[in-house]
Amino acid sequence: MPLVRTDSMQDIDFTLRRQFGKKSFRPQQREIINATLEGKDVFVQAATSFGKSLCFQLPAVIDHGITIVISPLLSLMMDQVKALRNSNIDARTLNSNTPFPERDHIMKDLGTGHPLTRLLYVTPELCSGPYFRERLELVHRQKELARIAVDEAHCISEWGHDFRKDFKRLSWFRERFPDVPIMCLTATANEQVRNDILTTLGINGPNLKTFTMSSFRPNLHLEVRFTSDQTDDRYDDFVSWLKGVYERRAKADRKPELDEMGERVENVSGIIYTTSRDECESLAASLRSHDIAARPFHAKLANQDKERTLQKWIKNEVGYDIIVATTAFGMGIDKDDVRFVVHWRLPKSFEGYYQEAGRAGRDGKASYCFLYYSREDRDRVCGMIVKDNMSGDRRDKGGEANKRARMESHEALVRYCEDTGGCRHAAITKYFGEKEVPKCDFACDWHKDREGLKRRWREGLASEEWVCTQREEGAFEDYYYSE
Repeated sequence: MPLVRTDSMQDIDFTLRRQFGKKSFRPQQREIINATLEGKDVFVQAATSFGKSLCFQLPAVIDHGITIVISPLLSLMMDQVKALRNSNIDARTLNSNTPFPERDHIMKDLGTGHPLTRLLYVTPELCSGPYFRERLELVHRQKELARIAVDEAHCISEWGHDFRKDFKRLSWFRERFPDVPIMCLTATANEQVRNDILTTLGINGPNLKTFTMSSFRPNLHLEVRFTSDQTDDRYDDFVSWLKGVYERRAKADRKPELDEMGERVENVSGIIYTTSRDECESLAASLRSHDIAARPFHAKLANQDKERTLQKWIKNEVGYDIIVATTAFGMGIDKDDVRFVVHWRLPKSFEGYYQEAGRAGRDGKASYCFLYYSREDRDRVCGMIVKDNMSGDRRDKGGEANKRARMESHEALVRYCEDTGGCRHAAITKYFGEKEVPKCDFACDWHKDREGLKRRWREGLASEEWVCTQREEGAFEDYYYSE
């Protein structure tokens, strides 16, 4: 028998205001929420700033039964659960770090067949376990399983940059619960990855509603800044840029406006991404020595330190204007006023770069995204990917298809960086399979100064001959990547 759903739509606008403290929906959020409340399977591809989590969180508050949310990221799950519980929504997470009393409570709640929990966040690995599956089957028999939401759904596809084997096993949900709607959400999927997601989850039938938003973010100024090991000018370049921003904000025609809003001159909120914990710590310390309020954030910091840093940064407190982070930071962080994102080192993938840059300017205001690119970093990252592919690294990656996808993503990012002949925004939308060329209003380095971009490319990068020599001498072998 089909799942019994609520007999009418509640006022989703009222729920949005009361439970989530938001005044209005972003474009297409309402349509997505209505589709899932109608029992449709839903595929959502939208930029990092879109607010995808609301699309399954709000229906879970309104609808009958429990929503199971599958996510690969423990930090993201814990952040979202905490925010939901602060809004008086019974949300919980079940993963390898869940304390035994909480785990026991969740399993007993599921074991009643009528769980009080509205949202349960779990890892894909947990979904493969027979004990958890038995509990879900009981909940389903009692018609209390409202929906399955798969976050970061690109992890399903071996053609994606971040494939996880246990995501493939999520096909069990459609096989076992054919009447339960499935929602999958991602920010980074080309056509091949999208088709793989839909086929694996078994949701490519007539009940599917697809929402694919453009990856174009017109308020972001995209820029690649060329450098080399020889010049090693990232630090001076960034400090000079940021001090210039402070000086403009302190001018007589701007300062009164800031005072009226209660905003400090130095409160220019930003994220700097780098690839190792050591550099994360040392860079934050160097910036503080130049009176720039930066704090490190990485996986090895104590939980209380990370929590304190995050909360103070979100609240724009003195001393916490900038987060210097590894890729462990950022997923699901609800902060709209990030004015810049800087990639200190070249990311491993095009998708990773796009996701991280997209954490700037969620409020729609102008924001800056700089990527410091060197050919030495290019070769270092390439070497790391090759080693990962040879060793089947700690993330339990897939086969040859995924190895090719990871390398191709890296190569696409290199081409993006070295391209001086076209719009950055157009390059991004083309990568994700969009046909329409976005209208970039001088929001990238190519549109802003084409000839200057070419000159900086010629003058800023180390020659291929130099890089080749360094590679042969083993200069890149000690470089490492850590969260």
